[in-house]
Amino acid sequence: MKYIAEIDGMEFPVEIIDDHHVRFGEEIIEVDLAAVSGQPLYSLLMNGESYEGYLYPDEDAWQVLLLGQFFSVRVMDERERRLRTSGLAAAASGEFTLKAPMPGLIISVPVEEGQQVDKGQILVILESMKMQNELRSPRAGKVSRLRVKAGESVEQKQIMLTVV
Repeated sequence: MKYIAEIDGMEFPVEIIDDHHVRFGEEIIEVDLAAVSGQPLYSLLMNGESYEGYLYPDEDAWQVLLLGQFFSVRVMDERERRLRTSGLAAAASGEFTLKAPMPGLIISVPVEEGQQVDKGQILVILESMKMQNELRSPRAGKVSRLRVKAGESVEQKQIMLTVV
């Protein structure tokens, strides 16, 4: 899978080759990432070197503390990037359709169909590649067409719910 990682305003192409190899720019890196005891602490082995980092979800990015420095990291696939840069991310009807950004397992759906939600509220918690991702609402609205539940697997770009 190919992605664009925006790190503090700079963009880098990233391709996930397999569970332990990532292409970052032109370089192929051997990686292993594991959460430590359900904390925001992660252990990263990169080309045989060990690092510890903290990941904190933000409204539209991840705040990463690595080697004593904070980085703001936003990851999107190439299609999402094109939509975001063209200003077409929201449908003309005003609906927001939450699609799985990657294949994974639904851990939790803390909202119900018909429920009012606030901007930034967690809609779905998706686990992929040993990481839990909190997918949040980009705006206030009402949940409609809830299509997933905890314990289900989803494919990348599968529609999970809509906020109107």
